[in-house]
Amino acid sequence: MTDILLVEDHGELNELICLFLGNSGYSVKGVFSGENALEYLKKEKVKLVILDVSLPEIDGFAVCASIRKSSNIPILFLSARVDKEDKMNGFLQGADDYIEKPVDMDLLCAKIKALMRRNYSLKQENTIIHSGAISIDKEAKQVFLDNRELALTVKEYELLVLLAENPGKTLHKQYLFDQIWGINSFSENQTLTVHIKMLRDKIEEEPKKPKRIQTVWGIGYKYEEI
Repeated sequence: MTDILLVEDHGELNELICLFLGNSGYSVKGVFSGENALEYLKKEKVKLVILDVSLPEIDGFAVCASIRKSSNIPILFLSARVDKEDKMNGFLQGADDYIEKPVDMDLLCAKIKALMRRNYSLKQENTIIHSGAISIDKEAKQVFLDNRELALTVKEYELLVLLAENPGKTLHKQYLFDQIWGINSFSENQTLTVHIKMLRDKIEEEPKKPKRIQTVWGIGYKYEEI
């Protein structure tokens, strides 16, 4: 599942917002027209839509009204059209919030967090781990790095979740091994070292100089959010 569908026809702004939100831990799909947005929503599930008003062919108001016929997904309008009438129209079509251009990225992120919190239960929120550029969907058992899904083995996934749920904490090797493989496992502790290496190969820019999964010599490993 994608966290956010961004509908913005300005290519540079689309790319900039996708990059910012991706770095904030969200998985984002950027499209450039209302038609593309509606087609995407027929095939994929998303948690929130950011919608420009001035779009080619179908404008944002019409896209919002179309979405509202079948979904209560949070919709945030993003527009340079800031007259009272435009804002009123946006809310009448079913928008949840309205943010003006030029975009203040910090304000945009704050509004997204508020809409996510308001529209999804605590249980649902707890199924998503946002850790810098990494996003973990525990319900779907999917991991994304810079909006790109990673192919992890079951044990790699379980190990990453355990580490990401304890950022900044040094976890002992024996604790990690017992949690992932079980106290009565016939595997050897060396298995942990091998899986740490494989995980680093997939999530670190420089696996030999890891920044996320750091070795605490003689003790275990510490996970840092970057």
